[in-house]
Amino acid sequence: MGLLTQNRELKKIGVWNFTLPAWAGRLPDGRTYNTCPEAGAACRSLCYARVGTYTWPKVKAKHERNLMLVLDEPEKFKAEMAAELGQRRFRNGGLIRWHDAGDFFSDAYLLMCLELFRAHPHITFYAYTKSIERFRRLVEPNPPPNFRWIFSYGGTQDALIDITRDRVADVFPDEHAIEAAGFSSQEDSDLLAAFGPPKVGIPANNIPHLKKRLGQRSMSQMQAEHDASAAERRRRQAAPPGAPTI
Repeated sequence: MGLLTQNRELKKIGVWNFTLPAWAGRLPDGRTYNTCPEAGAACRSLCYARVGTYTWPKVKAKHERNLMLVLDEPEKFKAEMAAELGQRRFRNGGLIRWHDAGDFFSDAYLLMCLELFRAHPHITFYAYTKSIERFRRLVEPNPPPNFRWIFSYGGTQDALIDITRDRVADVFPDEHAIEAAGFSSQEDSDLLAAFGPPKVGIPANNIPHLKKRLGQRSMSQMQAEHDASAAERRRRQAAPPGAPTI
């Protein structure tokens, strides 16, 4: 089984994808991992890649194999990925979403990915990411021309996003909320993340318990509420005994 696959939605638009296991877990050998270290409380609470087909044993095992290859045999990973990118289906170009789940979890991993992107300039790669600080340092100074990225809200680094110059994605409860916020919906094509306008709105996945958690907020609003609540708790804990709490 190859490293690149196609889920149902991406197959419709001719996109292939590479996937890691989402967020945190434990590998079969007992090691723990976190592929989304910048995921905030909102993202962790609403993660679509921790429910449904992503939890099926065969699917989960494949994603874990991908991660173990990246961690334990990076040169083998690069060689195997390069071989797939050199296949006939990509000879005249192609579209690859990097991470249907997971994120650029370390400097070393991101640099390895950038090396692969640069080595295959005829293929367009794109990704959603919450690793804003890492991208500021390692990508923005010299981005591969064939790599498109979009910063997604709901992470611990939301405050680093500059909506006046960054391309951004946010999750909304429905199409009406997307339009009201001045975003463009990617309901019809995920390629808006690569080629669309600077503000991309994603309708909430139709998973009842996740939609209930989101309510009528966007993911950025949900994360901002959590951050404000956490800041207030820290303020109260730091206050000297007997000090006013209001």
